[in-house]
Amino acid sequence: MNFAAFDLNLLRVFDALMRERSATRAGEQIGLSQPAVSAALHRLRGLLGDRLFVRQGNDMLPTPRAESLAAGVREALTSLEILLSEERVFDPGAQSRNFTLMGADLFSTQIIPELAERFSAASYKISLRFLDSARGDVERLLKEDAIDAALERPLDMPDWIVTELLFVSPFKIIISKAHPAVKNLDVTKPLPLDVMCNIPWAIRSIDGGMAGAIDDELAKLGKKRRTMLAVPHFHAVTRCVAKGQLAAAVPAQFARSIAKEDGLMTFDLPFESPKPEIRLYWHNRHTKNPAHRWLRQQIKESCQHLVIP
Repeated sequence: MNFAAFDLNLLRVFDALMRERSATRAGEQIGLSQPAVSAALHRLRGLLGDRLFVRQGNDMLPTPRAESLAAGVREALTSLEILLSEERVFDPGAQSRNFTLMGADLFSTQIIPELAERFSAASYKISLRFLDSARGDVERLLKEDAIDAALERPLDMPDWIVTELLFVSPFKIIISKAHPAVKNLDVTKPLPLDVMCNIPWAIRSIDGGMAGAIDDELAKLGKKRRTMLAVPHFHAVTRCVAKGQLAAAVPAQFARSIAKEDGLMTFDLPFESPKPEIRLYWHNRHTKNPAHRWLRQQIKESCQHLVIP
C-alpha cells in the first residue's frame, strides 16, 4: 500500500463504523450518506486486504483485523483533532457537531429538555442523542468514543477517565395519596419505620437486582422491606407507585418534578438518607478539546436547577 496516496478520510469512516456498527448511523455521525460510507468501506477493504466488517442482522460486526486496528486509529484521529483544535474556540452557531451522552432516564427527563431548549433557541448546529445507562459499560464506551460523556453515580474508574461533581441527589419516598397507610400522616415528618417496612416496594434496577442502598441502611437497624418489583427506569417506578399499592425511593429532584402530576406524597426516610453524587465522566483525551469543553459547560449550566441548597 502506498501510504502517501492513502485517503485519511477513510479512517474517519472506519472509526465511525467501529462505533456505530451501521453504515447509516456512521454516515449520520460524520456527515456522509449511506452509499458514501459503503463506497469508502469498499475502498478500505481493497487497501487493507480484509473484509473489516461483516453483516449480522442489522449490524456490521468487525473482523479480528478491524478489532486490531480500532484503538490505534481512534488514538490517531483524537491526536489530530487535539492538535488542530488546541488554539481554536468552538462556535456552536457556525460549526456542526454531534454529541452522544449516556445515563438514566432521570437525566433524559430532567436535563436533556434544558439542553434541547438551549440549543434550539440559539439555533446551534448541534445534534444530541442520549443513550440509556443499560446500553453498556461506561469505561468501555468512553474508551471507544461511542459516547462523549456519561452522567452517573460514583463509579470506580481508571485514571484516564475524568469526573466532575454535578449535584447531590438524596432519596425521597413516594407513595400514592390514595394509599391507606399514609392517609393521616404528616408529610413534613419522615415516613415511620414500621409503615416503611410494611408497604411493598418498587425499585429502579438496571441489572434486575432486588436490593439497594436503602436495604443496607435498614439492615443496620435490624429491619428489612419487601421489594415486590424491580424495573429499569425511574419513570416506570413512579407509574407503578401511582397505581396506589407500592412505595419507592427516588432521587429528590425527580420526586419533586412528578409528585403533583402523578398524585403522590413525598416523605423523608426515617433514618439518615444516602445522598448519591451525580457525576459527569469523560475521557481525558477530550479535556482540552474546545467542543467538548463547551458541551461540559452546557451540561453543568443545565443542571443548576437540580442543585439542592
